[in-house]
Amino acid sequence: MGHSSEDANETNPMDSQSLPYIHKVGAPPKQPLLKEFKSTLKETFFADDPFRPFKDQSKSRKIVLGLQAMFPILEWGRHYNLSKFKGDLIAGLTIASLCIPQDIGYSKLANLAPQYGLYSSFVPPLIYAIMGSSRDIAIGPVAVVSLLLGTLLQNEIDPTKNAAGYRRLAFTATFFAGVTQASLGILRLGFLIDFLSHAAVVGFMAGAAITIALQQLKGFLGIKEFTKKTDIVSVMHSVTKSAHHGWNWQTIVIGTTFLTFLLFARYIGKKNKKLFWIPAIAPLISVILSTFFVYITHAEKKGVQIVKHIEKGINPPSLDEIYFSGNYLLKGIRIGIVAGMVALTEAVAIGRTFASMKDYQLDGNKEMVALGTMNIVGSMTSCYVATGSFSRSAVNYMAGCQTAISNIIMSLVVLLTLEFITPLFKYTPNAILASIIISAVIGLIDYDAAILIWKIDKFDFVACMGAFFGVVFASVEIGLLIAVSFRLISSP
Repeated sequence: MGHSSEDANETNPMDSQSLPYIHKVGAPPKQPLLKEFKSTLKETFFADDPFRPFKDQSKSRKIVLGLQAMFPILEWGRHYNLSKFKGDLIAGLTIASLCIPQDIGYSKLANLAPQYGLYSSFVPPLIYAIMGSSRDIAIGPVAVVSLLLGTLLQNEIDPTKNAAGYRRLAFTATFFAGVTQASLGILRLGFLIDFLSHAAVVGFMAGAAITIALQQLKGFLGIKEFTKKTDIVSVMHSVTKSAHHGWNWQTIVIGTTFLTFLLFARYIGKKNKKLFWIPAIAPLISVILSTFFVYITHAEKKGVQIVKHIEKGINPPSLDEIYFSGNYLLKGIRIGIVAGMVALTEAVAIGRTFASMKDYQLDGNKEMVALGTMNIVGSMTSCYVATGSFSRSAVNYMAGCQTAISNIIMSLVVLLTLEFITPLFKYTPNAILASIIISAVIGLIDYDAAILIWKIDKFDFVACMGAFFGVVFASVEIGLLIAVSFRLISSP
């Protein structure tokens, strides 16, 4: 039988299904080297195209958009109203009552006079409120950064023998911490803070909490001679060595009584979220009661160590005290970079947490620029490194803050404290500050996160424990080094 020409031209349907369809794509046109380099840079650093809103806009509109991008308060401030102010006022007053006693204690961790902690809760929050994009972060000194700064600085200058030089190095480190943070934001290099993985941060924070609590035994027990080392072996040796003659029983009674009160207030706040204000104001109540008790009993004459003098007045300028040359310049840069990165990690983590809870976007690069700018300005106004505080931010959130105005309210209360109230802190016992810090840092130990890390990834758990034991048994720097090292090893 013959086949027609149509039969000969028919294709087998099975053959057409078995052959994949291939679409040929031509090679992209060759671009000039400079243009290719520019497009690569844009893809790397500006993948989200931050300049899109500026396209096809008038010159005046571009200026307005530029100012709003730099100072977010100009954008959300237009919609601010009395209802929002009420929430911010209550939140600001609440976090102010928490920050004042904490700041005095944290400045001791940094080996600085008490007023420097208060200074750092006055200027930086004002700058952040204008430039920051988080509605919930409460700005000020924090325990971990204070300890880190104090440890690194005293390795270079003895704070008791050369207080002026130590203070100058602290301002220098704060300046370069701010420069580091702002540079990361401007160059859009925020991914560098991921060198501290979540697991390592959990371990580092827990280790730092234990170390900070151990450091408070000096004030809690009334010990005069105490080791400058931070590892647990040195601290416990110092404590036991002074047990026979160095402890002061009146100090121990004050410390134990108010620590119990603070922990009980914390327990009440955890059991009932509506009573968040009780643990928030408990530190200030403790300071007032303990100070009054020491004043009427003259307990300072019986060996109870007190704060003594706190400088009155607002922040004095300190630009001329920053080391811009000489032997301490490089040391200030090195300490500033480390402190700036740790402070940034904590602030970004806090900001992201509360932004997700309230379902709004947080621009990480803007945050870095805001945090950096506030620390640069802070270094010129007698402040040391400030960042977002988790305990204060949590109180700020639960108190119903609506915007960053709560930071301005807190800052104004600190201003009034510096101008009028600081002399009243003269008889505040060191034991109460130790109790406040111990009760605050307990929250940095996240058992649940450590257990979860163990269940999910054993290598991450090793990194977590490595950072923890590095801080507790060696030093804060060793703990940081271990945390970063594990991150580098685990990176693909």
